[in-house]
Amino acid sequence: MSLTLLCLLAQTFYHLPSSQEEGAVHFPLGCQKVEEEMGWQQSLQESDASKVRTIYLNEPLRNSFCKNFISTAKYSIWSFLPRYLYLQFSKAANAFFLFITILQQIPDVSPTGKYTTLLPLVIILMVSGIKEIVEDYKRHMADKLVNTKTVIVLRENTWKTIMWKEVNVGDIVKASNGQFLPADMVLISSSEPQVTCYVATSNLDGETNLKIRQALSETAEMQTEKQLSSLSGKIECEGPNRHFNTFVGTLYLNDKSPVPIGPDQVLLRGTQLKNTQWILGIVVYTGFETKFMQNSIKLPLKRSNVEKVTNVQILVLFLLLLAMSLVSCVGAILWNEWYGEGIWYIRMKEYISHSLGFDLLVFIILYHNLIPISLLVTLEIVKYIQAMFINWDEDMHYRGNDVYAMARTSNLNEELGQVKYLFSDKTGTLTCNIMTFKKCTIAGIIYGNQSEKSDTDIRKLSLSPSVITESCEFNDPRLLYNFENGHPTKDYIKEFLTLLCVCHTVVPERDGNNIIYQASSPDEAALVKGMKNLGFVFTARTPTSVTIEVMGENFTFEILNILEFSSNRKRMSVIVRTPTGNLRLYCKGADTVIYERLSEDSRFMKETLTHLEYFAKEGLRTLCVAYADLSEEEYQQWLTQYRKASTVIKDRMQSLEECYENIEKKFLLLGATAIEDRLQARVPETITTLLKANIRIWVLTGDKQETAINIAYSCKLISAHMFRIQLNLNSLEATQQAITRHCEALGTQLSKENDLALIIDGETLKYVLHSEIKRSFLNLALSCRAVLCCRLSPLQKAEIVDLVKKHVGAITLAIGDGANDVGMIQMAHVGVGISGNEGMLATNNSDYAIAQFSYLEKLLLVHGAWNHFRVTKCILYCFYKNVVLYIIELWFAFVNGFSGQIIFEHWCISLYNVLFTSLPPFSLGIFEQCCSQKSLLAYPQLYKISQAGNTFNTKVFWFQCLNALIHSFILFWMPMKMLEHDMVLQGGYTTDYLFLGNFIYTYVVVTVCLKAGLETQSWNKFSHIAIWGSIIIWLVFFAIYSFVWPTIPIAPEMAGQVKMVLVCPYFWLGFFIVPIVCLTLNLIWKSIRNTCKRTLLEEVREMESSRAQRFHPTIFRKRVEAKKVQMFLATPPHEIVLQSESFDQSIPRGYAFSQVEQAVITQEELIRSYNTTKSKQDEVTMDSSHSRQK
Repeated sequence: MSLTLLCLLAQTFYHLPSSQEEGAVHFPLGCQKVEEEMGWQQSLQESDASKVRTIYLNEPLRNSFCKNFISTAKYSIWSFLPRYLYLQFSKAANAFFLFITILQQIPDVSPTGKYTTLLPLVIILMVSGIKEIVEDYKRHMADKLVNTKTVIVLRENTWKTIMWKEVNVGDIVKASNGQFLPADMVLISSSEPQVTCYVATSNLDGETNLKIRQALSETAEMQTEKQLSSLSGKIECEGPNRHFNTFVGTLYLNDKSPVPIGPDQVLLRGTQLKNTQWILGIVVYTGFETKFMQNSIKLPLKRSNVEKVTNVQILVLFLLLLAMSLVSCVGAILWNEWYGEGIWYIRMKEYISHSLGFDLLVFIILYHNLIPISLLVTLEIVKYIQAMFINWDEDMHYRGNDVYAMARTSNLNEELGQVKYLFSDKTGTLTCNIMTFKKCTIAGIIYGNQSEKSDTDIRKLSLSPSVITESCEFNDPRLLYNFENGHPTKDYIKEFLTLLCVCHTVVPERDGNNIIYQASSPDEAALVKGMKNLGFVFTARTPTSVTIEVMGENFTFEILNILEFSSNRKRMSVIVRTPTGNLRLYCKGADTVIYERLSEDSRFMKETLTHLEYFAKEGLRTLCVAYADLSEEEYQQWLTQYRKASTVIKDRMQSLEECYENIEKKFLLLGATAIEDRLQARVPETITTLLKANIRIWVLTGDKQETAINIAYSCKLISAHMFRIQLNLNSLEATQQAITRHCEALGTQLSKENDLALIIDGETLKYVLHSEIKRSFLNLALSCRAVLCCRLSPLQKAEIVDLVKKHVGAITLAIGDGANDVGMIQMAHVGVGISGNEGMLATNNSDYAIAQFSYLEKLLLVHGAWNHFRVTKCILYCFYKNVVLYIIELWFAFVNGFSGQIIFEHWCISLYNVLFTSLPPFSLGIFEQCCSQKSLLAYPQLYKISQAGNTFNTKVFWFQCLNALIHSFILFWMPMKMLEHDMVLQGGYTTDYLFLGNFIYTYVVVTVCLKAGLETQSWNKFSHIAIWGSIIIWLVFFAIYSFVWPTIPIAPEMAGQVKMVLVCPYFWLGFFIVPIVCLTLNLIWKSIRNTCKRTLLEEVREMESSRAQRFHPTIFRKRVEAKKVQMFLATPPHEIVLQSESFDQSIPRGYAFSQVEQAVITQEELIRSYNTTKSKQDEVTMDSSHSRQK
């Protein structure tokens, strides 16, 4: 009945549309099929890519493929009941109580009644089910935000706006600038010259530079509704697969030759259209068949480490329960043999001796409450309220867009307090993904230091990671002052600023009086914007020239040649004819390649190099800037070589680069720029704090290695004195040799934390994850304090997390903000999503969502530590109080001849956990604090206590059970001895077994409530209500329950008990003595432990006490600092002296150039197709006619 109600509640809560409306969810009853439909199934195998897919153009009825509906929720209407029951009864305790409930239905077996276990179990399932429905409803709402986004699609020969989930394979989609793409599609036309478009792929691969895609010339002119509606033919392509950079397809247009389609014509779901007014595309993959969703992993059912340990202990307790039952059965047999003949007077005529199996079932039911049935529902409620505390935390409220932290699941709250390895994305997680021109050096003079703000200003500017004002950028009045007032370096300044205005691939677009710069490289856009602020404004580009405005005067430079950037060259150059008619080569690039090409006459080399090192220490991305004057003769000779190289068939790119080398020489150095990939607020401080808390941080990014290293330095993950191990290899053998060499160099320090940083790229990682060297690589990585993995695919990120998760045995946490982070977020023990600028997929697939990386500090060090202490104390206390009460039944068995008789009234037994001792666990689980928030943040070393699991493990658990066993012994035998010779009450009445039982029950309630007080470290009003209130509730209930019968026909044996008990002097004597005797032992033990084995926690708590603060605040603070240093020195990172050829300690001066490479169209072809002096429509028309002529 209750399960039916839960299903109805689930249906009411979800309000899911019918499958016809959804067009995506057809859930059969089979659990496996449900999981496949909802995306819990592993992505398709490699072989699936070989399946050919045929998509018919403008024939929707012939295209029957996966729908575009996405779900990250646990349940649907149909899967809720089977999946929920599976999850609940996979918990050992619930399965056990189901077993007991079934046993209790057997006639004459249960000594405690038929429904005393069934009713609490139903309540537990109801409460847990409601909580699961509420949490999953939130996931459905988050999915709904994605699925109900709108897009324009061509339907019935007209443009219609539909929701993402309604997009089908074969649809023609129109997307505009800034929109995220709803599915994988083939580009057929765009608003830009050369029918190109720019897409931001940081959501998929973490790279900051924009990618260029180009439509086929055969479809370039298809832009109107009529043209698109008349499109007839088909697309044949490979089946769904997870490879982002590959696509094989063919376009068959009627009456035309087949046209090949490659990855340069494909736009992927999750990418964002940039710098392009609009594009048109044909959808080829939707929903879970898109390349992004193919990179997703099977959604794991996460359970906390504490829950796993608890399940194991429950199983051990069950074995102990069986042992107790067997002992009781043996005791019953022996007692009957010894005394059976003498007890004929208490046996009924139809008495039949029961079998051993029957007696065993009786005793199992009698002792089954040894395992606390209320534990699970108590934990569900406690964790749910803990999650609400996280949601309500104002310190994690990001006011920039009014986003609070969100606990999307409450099952892992205590896991936040045990994180050892943190895996972080870079782009959008550590950084804001916004480049700003920060500093520069010109002619040996550094500029930009005066733009440093005070701490207060920085905090104000850091309120939003996505909004950068002009005041945040370069702002040093000395530069313009020197330029305008005849400083000796005036000419250098002018040439430096001019070079940055001319040497780039940026395209300006006018929006009224404003100029908007479109660029595939965010670094170039930052430099051009920086020059604009300094009065050097890039205003126009034509196919052959660029125009800049300098202090109100226009200058036009003729662009003769563009020497493109590549990773090998690490630079780009342009050859221009200046307004004065001179030939000049402008170049910008990495300092290493610029310096080796400088002329002997070049000046300021030493000063600039010093400034570059200073920039590198600050984690800024640098570029050196230089130029060379060319003669007409020299240029014409080189131009002949260039034309020859550009027509070479074999290795054309290599020939061109060799040609570029011939003219890029004898540079004169002008200076260098420093670009900041702006970090989110307080990222360096947060990382420093987390490292002090013994959390190891690995950065997993899809971005370039140079960029990642710069960020690692700027956020203080890698320090200047750390040695670096860099693995950039292209074969399994070379990778194995390098890893073996580094492991041998570490020697005895292998697998111990050293002051090392490991840097590895995705290509090398393919070989590293090979089974032969996987373990060696992991040992090497674990020997490093920081690990930096670059150019990773989403699946590689998940594989790295899985490697550590499986082989290290420590708790892992993954944090990211993009769709490419979903795999590692799901794979880690705890997944945290950042509500960033890259969509909501990471957030929707996470366990916890925060707005900024810095909030991780409080989430882990405060909420994590508190929740771990709270949950573990709650669990230990629940087991303690159950062992105390129900072991008494075992002691009583020695007195009643192992007959199975209970000493307490059976409804009192059932209400013990539900009513009389239910409040103290809630008090401990919700309001307990090991120490204050301020102290936890001030002394991050305190996190090691919960991280190590010292407060909850097998040893602590069984020590608590032993303590409960001793208490139960005292609580039974002391009252037993008090009433050993019986007593006569007023009116001549004598006492019975229930009289003794009510004595003991009252003492148990008082003792376990006071034990909760002894465990409480942070007293508040709720603690007092829970402890004293529970005692009062029992006494009031006892008084009322004694007068219920016969008005209500239950518990006739309890009638009048309160009159007998409360007037008995022995009762009041024991009321004070018995609990004191029990708890005195605990008090003594606690005092000895806190005195002889003081930890940092005890020192901090003593410092926090008002008395200590009042009398000796300085003394206590010094003691705490000393203890903190002592904890740090216990496991310091090892200082190492290693061979210089194996380990590098120099600070890399990474260059800031996120330029697109090996695109379908070269940068020169692209920018020469723009003419910003004409309107957009004229430009596209001109380009189309040019394409037709070609």
